[in-house]
Amino acid sequence: MVVAYFASSQQIYFENVNSNNALAIITQLQPTPQEGTSSESINYQYGNHNFSEIYTNSKTDLSTIQIGDYNYLNFNNMFDKKSADPTITTQGNNNIIDITGSNSISEKIQLHVKGDNMTIFMRNY
Repeated sequence: MVVAYFASSQQIYFENVNSNNALAIITQLQPTPQEGTSSESINYQYGNHNFSEIYTNSKTDLSTIQIGDYNYLNFNNMFDKKSADPTITTQGNNNIIDITGSNSISEKIQLHVKGDNMTIFMRNY
């Protein structure tokens, strides 16, 4: 289990976090990008055996959230020169998301997967 937490002490009590309010709390905790930063990737994982492979270029601001068990994410736009600002959320178990490349359609895509045993392959050329 990997947990990234950017809040002051005692701001949020973990015993009050549950599946109904986890996404709202995570949204509040996302840090504001610093001026001059060319790219930023934020990856939250809650659950067991979640895996992310992220390969980005210097113009990508990626936010991902995996809630559940056995979720897999592969995001690769390393060889594209275009900027991208995607948000990918997975809530459930045994989901696979595989995204390669970026274009004008996927530039600011928000992909929210809610369910179990789903597979999404997206190719942008």
